[in-house]
Amino acid sequence: MEKITNGPEETYAFGFEMGKNAQPGQIYCLDGDLGVGKTVFTQGFAAGLGIEGPVNSPTFTIVQQYEEGRLPLYHFDVYRIGDVSEMDEIGYEDCFYGNGVCLIEWAQLVPEILPENVIHIRIEKDLEQGFDYRKISVY
Repeated sequence: MEKITNGPEETYAFGFEMGKNAQPGQIYCLDGDLGVGKTVFTQGFAAGLGIEGPVNSPTFTIVQQYEEGRLPLYHFDVYRIGDVSEMDEIGYEDCFYGNGVCLIEWAQLVPEILPENVIHIRIEKDLEQGFDYRKISVY
């Protein structure tokens, strides 16, 4: 599936719909360049789960947990992971194989720990189409 958005509000709204339809145990791998809108998408996704508090990228903490929605959300940012063993140290398996939903930014950096049935979301921009243009691919 592909979705074209033309502003942060539309990217947020698409994330919201994805979060609203998320099911327990699903793992979403969110990839895209810096500044492409991954955090905006994630904020919408969290809102779709019923999470009302602020949602920020957990760049330095690696994982941020949100328990107040209809499902727990485990938001990973593995951009700064030096070695995949760091994921063991934070107990990623409890999140991956629990009753919540995982959203992993920069998942391509830890392919060896990802289950087979993850959902990939790639956000791309194309400045020739406009500053706010985004192509969001879900596969």
